[in-house]
Amino acid sequence: MEKEALFWIRLNNKEIQCQLCPHFCVLKNKEFGKCNVRQNKKGKLISLVYGKPCSLSIDPIEKKPLYHFFPGKRTLSTATPGCNMKCRYCQNWEISQAKPGKARLKISPCDIVKEARSNKIKIISYTYTEPTIFYEYMRDIAKIAKKFKIKNITVTNGFINQEPLKELCEFLDASNIDLKSMDDEFYQRVCQAKLKPVLESIKLMKQNNVWIEITNLLIPGLNDSTEDIEKLVIWIKKELGKDVPLHFTAFYPCYKLLNSDSTNEEILKKARKIAISKGLNYVYTGNIEDEEGNNTYCPKCKEIVIKRKFFEIIENKIKDSKCSKCGERIAGVWE
Repeated sequence: MEKEALFWIRLNNKEIQCQLCPHFCVLKNKEFGKCNVRQNKKGKLISLVYGKPCSLSIDPIEKKPLYHFFPGKRTLSTATPGCNMKCRYCQNWEISQAKPGKARLKISPCDIVKEARSNKIKIISYTYTEPTIFYEYMRDIAKIAKKFKIKNITVTNGFINQEPLKELCEFLDASNIDLKSMDDEFYQRVCQAKLKPVLESIKLMKQNNVWIEITNLLIPGLNDSTEDIEKLVIWIKKELGKDVPLHFTAFYPCYKLLNSDSTNEEILKKARKIAISKGLNYVYTGNIEDEEGNNTYCPKCKEIVIKRKFFEIIENKIKDSKCSKCGERIAGVWE
């Protein structure tokens, strides 16, 4: 199933330019964008993955990770092949770096929503690869989902241009953005992308009332120094506010970084302490067994308001969006 893409212009008789993401790929006939799934076909930009998911599964919302958005609920997760970054450490590289032919399923946007409704699921997640590159498919699913009061969330690298993101925000309820580093050189060398557009995307989502949470994967020797961590935390507090949840997660060798070390658990715990000391209210650790770093605490009385074991909710003490002990408002989107 192929579909003419959105957000492109014709430059001349031989070339067109994709304007979906900051790569601004210029394509001659039959050429693919850096995402591998958008192609110039006889002077038109075509999405080759529309209606062709490579994954469809049901997950806990905590797996995204989203800890302050309908905790304990299930979400229908979907993705197509492709990504507009080339992260050397991608854990899903087998699908994110795949060609469109990797997708074996053919499922219309309407049928995705039917699948969610038949399983009594109220949230659809666009995840696993990069939802930006299957923008048209995601947007059409989200439009239908909204009609049935189903929420839409993305798990994204944030590398998307402002105009398409503004349009998407009309249908988007929450997003976890992978802020990989505050170093542009890291983005260029390790991910073949740029930092500034990601920061702009995060701020735009915040401005458009999309609930956001940030993930930072700490990779030994690349982005895990105290300076790296402090720079990221300070930016979040200044630009987004102290109530935006931050997830520090552990790296394990994969893809093109097989010879790298795994993240030391103590580095993750140290990063969490730094973020809290700098004034962030909700900071978590992931991909390790850390009870303290997995729970949500009231920023005022320090009581555990949500107790978790991995992705499972053990106890939820939030009532009417407040701590049941002291009445402090807990930032998030609750029942």
